[in-house]
Amino acid sequence: MPTADRRTVLKGSAAAASLLAAPAILRGRDALASSGTLNVFAWGDYVQAFQEDGIVKAFEDETGTKVNLSTYASNEEAENKLRAAGGEGFDVLFPSVDTGPNYYKDGLLHDIDEAKLDVALILPALYRNSVRLGATNRGGRYLVPFDWGTEAMTWDGEAHPDLGYGKISYGDMFKDGVKAAMRQKSILASVALYLDATGELKSDRGMDAYKSEDECRRVFEGVTAFIAAHKANLGAYWNNATEATSAFTDAGCTIGQTWDTTGILLHRDVDPKWRYTMPVEGGLAWMDTVAIPKGAANVEGSYAFINHLLTPQMGATFSNRTGYNSCAVGAAQYLSEDAKAAFQAAYPDDAAIENLWWWPIQTPFYADLRAQYVEKMTNA
Repeated sequence: MPTADRRTVLKGSAAAASLLAAPAILRGRDALASSGTLNVFAWGDYVQAFQEDGIVKAFEDETGTKVNLSTYASNEEAENKLRAAGGEGFDVLFPSVDTGPNYYKDGLLHDIDEAKLDVALILPALYRNSVRLGATNRGGRYLVPFDWGTEAMTWDGEAHPDLGYGKISYGDMFKDGVKAAMRQKSILASVALYLDATGELKSDRGMDAYKSEDECRRVFEGVTAFIAAHKANLGAYWNNATEATSAFTDAGCTIGQTWDTTGILLHRDVDPKWRYTMPVEGGLAWMDTVAIPKGAANVEGSYAFINHLLTPQMGATFSNRTGYNSCAVGAAQYLSEDAKAAFQAAYPDDAAIENLWWWPIQTPFYADLRAQYVEKMTNA
């Protein structure tokens, strides 16, 4: 089976690849220079790519626009803050694609004007597939693919030398004597995948939880009962990148379910014994997008910043510094050797990509029921 890389996996078109020679021209430069500022609300772990001599400085130098950057740690935090402000206060936001309906119901986002968005900068397969994941509403697009990644298995290769791609499972977190790191929200999905694979709790690879409220309760009941029965395996719960890293460096976890950037940066910056790859059941895959809030004060600046983010060079800067995968056509040719190696370790072959479990669009009952069962699981 051929080796996977960003270009073959994401199916960038040959026509789009012809755009790699130069970054896109930033639009509305004169208007930006006079408008002065752009308020960007981003995930906290984007900061290492945005600050210092990174993406924001390049944009400020190019446009003369000052970027004010503030951060959040969860989709819920971003949604709630924007909702409380009536969609105002920010010009650029980065929702996960499956959370789109949470914004649509309250009219919190601008629809995207594709005459101002340089669509050719975005990997075509991701732009198309984002539609079924939640990027559009009532025929209009509101979310633009920005980056993607996975939540899969990080482990100590010295403590668990028998584990590796093709062997490691979500079930390895629940073996005797193991202390595991778990994220409350997503462990419900990964354990559903594991129990479905073993036949202990059939759920159509977790998709039954999205079909109806009754089915969602059935799946979550079985999953939380399993986790409660293995509570001794809990080393630490985490809900953001800092907590995930601390679970391994401070709380004594030797295995766990983490975002890709956690495992990749542990391997690169802490100790090469830490590994990250996809489990046999399939990694949980997410796509983060970039959006323009309804009350944005600098809409032209928002489009200029989005187009800037999706140039090949800025896409590679983002990937090299965060460990996440850019949705920009041509970013692969600018990746560092470390970033290329990390991608190869996480996705050793095409099967690792083909078996990914993409977070579906959140159905109306799903988020509320998940919150209930997260509390039940945490207090068990």
